[in-house]
Amino acid sequence: MTRTRLALPVLAALAALAIAGCGGGGESSSDLAGFAAPGSLVFVEGKLRPTGELKSNADAIASRVAGADSLGALIVEKLEGSARDDGEPFDFATEVEPWLGEEGAVAFKTVDAENNPTEMVLAVETTDPGAAQEFVDSRAEASRKPYADGSYEGVDFKVGGSEGQAVGMVEDFLVIAEDERVFKAAVNAWKGESLADESRFQDTISNASDGSLADVYLDLGGLMKATEGKFEQQAGQLFKGAGVDLSEATAVASVIPGSDRVEVALSSELSGAERPPQGNASELIGSLPANAFAAVGFAEFSDRLKESLNELDKEGIPGKVPPNQLKSTLGAMGIDLDKLADSLEEGAIFAQGKSRDSLEGALVLTSGSKEAAQTVANLGVLLRNTGTPGVTAVTSSGASGFSVRSEELGEKPLVVVAKGERVAIGYGLAPALAGLSSEGETLSEKASYKAAVAALGDTPISGFVDGPAALELAEALVPHSKTGFWEAVPYLKKIEFVAIGSGSEGEMATAKLIAGLKE
Repeated sequence: MTRTRLALPVLAALAALAIAGCGGGGESSSDLAGFAAPGSLVFVEGKLRPTGELKSNADAIASRVAGADSLGALIVEKLEGSARDDGEPFDFATEVEPWLGEEGAVAFKTVDAENNPTEMVLAVETTDPGAAQEFVDSRAEASRKPYADGSYEGVDFKVGGSEGQAVGMVEDFLVIAEDERVFKAAVNAWKGESLADESRFQDTISNASDGSLADVYLDLGGLMKATEGKFEQQAGQLFKGAGVDLSEATAVASVIPGSDRVEVALSSELSGAERPPQGNASELIGSLPANAFAAVGFAEFSDRLKESLNELDKEGIPGKVPPNQLKSTLGAMGIDLDKLADSLEEGAIFAQGKSRDSLEGALVLTSGSKEAAQTVANLGVLLRNTGTPGVTAVTSSGASGFSVRSEELGEKPLVVVAKGERVAIGYGLAPALAGLSSEGETLSEKASYKAAVAALGDTPISGFVDGPAALELAEALVPHSKTGFWEAVPYLKKIEFVAIGSGSEGEMATAKLIAGLKE
């Protein structure tokens, strides 16, 4: 978010919404969404004053993660300290709290070339508009860089300061926008058409979870287009795992605090052509090696592989295989890609290691027939007979297959092996062989994995991250110049596990992401 000293106290309050607030309970505030421009990609809303169990849970999280009695007070304390460092101190209790209302929201319309949110607007409900206006006036007067007065459609505002932001009172709401143009757009939305008027927004936000801390509306298709596919690469798998086609979809994510965890519950409406995956890869995930710091499973792998193979056959391999020739060429050599795809059932990927040099992992596939194992054998023979450089036969621990070494792969070979009803494709021989066997200690025997499965309840687990092991690797890989990461390390140390699961409820695809916290 673009930062401004004038907006700092209000942003402190909104931070309490996002981390320690009391959610809207599945109902959108049409007033707050009324400031968001039509077609906004993201809209976040919630209450600023936590009460009851939500406050207790938020404070419990603050105690576990930061050793603080109150999460809201901790946030205010840190932001007041930041303001003092900037030479423009404020006192939240006397200057902001007396007029701060119950609800707040932030929205942005699109992203820039670097995928940073732009056209951002923040709206906060006030209980005393006059006192809020006095606060705006006093902060503008104290600013090191001047503010100019402006007026638009009967709304007075100020614009300027170090970031060129615009701020003003619109009826009972304090509105802050990243510049004058965006402020005027917020006024236009309030007085005319806004995100709140769009039926797709109304339908989506109505599915927010009860008892949520905050609710986030996402235009998934818009985000994918605006970021040129980068959003799909970074977060798309979670939605795809729930059977959501990102191209036209919207979703709502509800943040739900517990005394020992933070849960993000996702919901997205399915179209008639979509359905969530029907299989369950949790047993396969649980059979993976216990020293894996991360594992992700996927059911109905056959259908996904068929789609990928059909697309690859259609496009061909530039300089190697012409379009529409891959399947027929391999078929003539005894490798039937369609039969291979039909024989596969579930898949899972795991990673292990504590440093860049020890980092390795494997893709493990299960098959209901011998087709996959036979294909692995045929492919190995084909590569060796054609003189492909770096290919070596592998026979170890009852498994058979081949390995490939090259400069592009680095120090470890790519190993493809099969045994019984499993096929493993690993970066290194050891993880590939480990993926073929459930012997030895497995994830299902690990305390943190058991806790992750229990946290998901009836939702089958589809992804797992061991918090301490993943952080140990990250500390070995992330340079100290990345100060943001290293400042967050003390808090990341409190994460015991991250669990992901997906399913469906009627016409809704659902997913959960839960971060379990240590004592």
